[in-house]
Amino acid sequence: MQTITLTLKEQPELYLEADNITPDLFAGKNQTEIAALPVYEGNRQYPLGDLFNIEGTPGSTAEDTRIIVKGDLKKVKWIGSRMTAGEIEVQGDMDMYAGAFMEGGRMTVKGSTDGYAGIGMKGGDLTITGDTGVYLGAAYRGDWRGMMGGNIRVGGNAGSDIGMYMRGGEIIVGGDVDVHVGTHQEGGRIIVKGNAKSKVGGQLVEGEIFVYGNIEVLMPGFAYREDVELEVDGETGKFAMYDGDLGERHPRRKGETVYGKIYLKY
Repeated sequence: MQTITLTLKEQPELYLEADNITPDLFAGKNQTEIAALPVYEGNRQYPLGDLFNIEGTPGSTAEDTRIIVKGDLKKVKWIGSRMTAGEIEVQGDMDMYAGAFMEGGRMTVKGSTDGYAGIGMKGGDLTITGDTGVYLGAAYRGDWRGMMGGNIRVGGNAGSDIGMYMRGGEIIVGGDVDVHVGTHQEGGRIIVKGNAKSKVGGQLVEGEIFVYGNIEVLMPGFAYREDVELEVDGETGKFAMYDGDLGERHPRRKGETVYGKIYLKY
């Protein structure tokens, strides 16, 4: 795997949309071609090379390309958008849409991100070592298709509305989360290793939500069924299992109604 390094020359005045920073678009290009790729600051288009110093050479394919992004990236959005292979390492905090619509490969943010990380994700691995904002692994605004596959792991806390309209894949949050976890969820797994506020699993149809800490208010549409012992994220624990959301429509398989589940760890 060959490595190319981008270093932001200075933080932009406006927010920078850098959705061209992906192994898919860098693979097989030389530095001059990469420097010519467009990015937007507000409504103005600039060549990537005007804003970033570029070192190294990408691989001939996305699978063989590793991108390192450095600098004060708190105003840089969309890094890793729609990537299908290869690796990206963001060294520090970045703005919104990290790994949005990602389909494969591996992206690591060694810091925190703003909201909408991993929205509409279909595959690959997204790791955020710090905190993240709202709508993690959720659907884009106005869409009903949230995360469908892949894995997201957050070391710290997450904001509200994580996993909204989630269809598949797995989200693991090492800290606390805000309100509206797994709203309209129809598949996949959400694991919260800290505490959650209210409205966990609202209109949950199918899928699983694990909460290791406390839920401020468990919604009335969930019914306790039994205690179970499960292996979750490599560890075995005892959980209270709840079916729900009982007020929502649910599919039937082999003559039985399939419910979403909330698991509360003892």
